[in-house]
Order: sequence, then C-alpha cells, then structure tokens
Amino acid sequence: MRLLFLHILACLALATPSVALTLDECARTTHISHGGETGHGDIGDGRVRYVEWWSQEGVYTDVIVMDCETGRFLETRTQEERIAERFFDRRNEASAIFERELRAAPALFSFERLAGAMFGVGQDIVIAETATETCACAALYPQLRGDKTPYEVAE
Repeated sequence: MRLLFLHILACLALATPSVALTLDECARTTHISHGGETGHGDIGDGRVRYVEWWSQEGVYTDVIVMDCETGRFLETRTQEERIAERFFDRRNEASAIFERELRAAPALFSFERLAGAMFGVGQDIVIAETATETCACAALYPQLRGDKTPYEVAE
C-alpha cells in the first residue's frame, strides 16, 4: 500500500507543471541573449505587470498588464529604435501613466480606461486575451489559472 502511495505521488509530481515560485524567477531571457521579460510586479486584484524587451538589430520595450483570472491583457510599446521606421522612447511617460491609472481607483480599473490614458504615449496599444498562464500569474495568483494552459519553466 505504501509503495502504491509513493508511486501515485511520483506520478503527480511528474504531471504537475513547473511554475516559478517568485517574481525574481520570472525575469528571464527568452531569445538567446537579445529578448526577454523583466520588471514583473503585482498590481493587486489578480493583476500583474511586466516588460517584454528586445535588443538585436533594433530595440523595443513593451509593457503588459495582465488579468490573471480572465487572461485578458493590455500591451503597448513604450520604446522602439531601428525595428521599423519609428524612433521613440516614452518609457518614463508611460510608467507615470501606468502608476497613476493603476493606483487611482482599483474598483474602476478597466483595460479600455488604461488604453485611453495611454493614447498618444504608448504605441500599438492592444487589448486581447490569452489562454496561457504567464509566469507572474503563476508566481502570484496560481489559484486564478482556471482552464488556461499552465505556465512552465523553460529549461
């Protein structure tokens, strides 16, 4: 009986997806040495924020705000150089807007309101939904995963 119990535990361990346990573990390079994610943070109410960056033959910085329960997110580019014919760096302005909007009235938060506040500062503002759990959501709000594909730590 004890052997059967240990076997079941071992199988469950193998079937359980790996997740980052802390936000520090979410900061990672995702494309050899020229792309990744950083700046993961908890903004409360089941939402997280992080930055996606790229720096090979061009540079960009995108900010993502994610609702861990629904998978809905807002993404906007705050810096770009040599990716297309655009050159801008509005990271400081965008950060100030995000901080103001995310702290002002949590009960009134909506991606549409945030997109409106970012208009003219952030570029390529997108509101979409994902069916895959992100690292920051796995680290901070694993109970909100629902039916989303669990985040797995890349080897």
